[in-house]
Amino acid sequence: MMTKRYNHQQIESFAQAVLNDGYCVLPNHFSPVTLNSWREAFTPLLEDHIVREGKLRNRGSARYYVTLPFTAPFADPSIYEDDDILALVELLVGKDAVMCQLATDTPLLGSEYQDVHRDAPPLFPEMGTETPPFQLAVNFPLVDITLENGPMEITRSTHMISKEEGLRRMESGEAKLEPVTMQLGDVMIRDVRGLHRGTPNYTEIPRPMVVIGYSRRWMFRPEVSINIPRATLDTLSERARHLLRFNPIVESVDDKSEVEVYQSFAY
Repeated sequence: MMTKRYNHQQIESFAQAVLNDGYCVLPNHFSPVTLNSWREAFTPLLEDHIVREGKLRNRGSARYYVTLPFTAPFADPSIYEDDDILALVELLVGKDAVMCQLATDTPLLGSEYQDVHRDAPPLFPEMGTETPPFQLAVNFPLVDITLENGPMEITRSTHMISKEEGLRRMESGEAKLEPVTMQLGDVMIRDVRGLHRGTPNYTEIPRPMVVIGYSRRWMFRPEVSINIPRATLDTLSERARHLLRFNPIVESVDDKSEVEVYQSFAY
């Protein structure tokens, strides 16, 4: 049985940080034991991905985006149904949110700085103003993230202005990229519109960062989805079935495209 770590006032404070800065971090939130099991199961998936489609460089040199199968250990309700995280999701993207993404971003030795980007374009660019949040990335690493192994760099408070204005502020020195180091177990919740970039991993150990996407119910991005095995459906809680309701049902997690569909990621 899952229990909340934070009270409503604390959850509201975290949500306000996302609204103000574009992200917040919940320290020591997930069990390192659980995440170590994820890392062990992820290693052969990464190796297979590099063999199959590493030449595509879908996130830059020596950086790989890998969708995780919705099977053990990754199909873990203690992670994607975490009560504190879902309370934040509800405050930020509504009570009827959907879970739309379960994947990883992993730089290896030889990776480079990415261009500064957003993970989604504005909903209505012709308006010239931004809307409230419509999609969140819940990020957590499978190793400690240090300055040496490729921390994400984020520019605070750029999620509610245009990309052009954000870049202008960075160039003028009004805003700056800040590396976000994290310990195993820390969880980041961020608005996908905040300007950010991946940085090089200077170590010989891969640095996997998991991303779970939660969106407003009407937000559909065909390049991301979670294949739900039919045999798994009956094992899901009512809340999980509701969160995952718009994802494709498959007979086997092996029923997938030969290459990652999510290739265009920077906006």
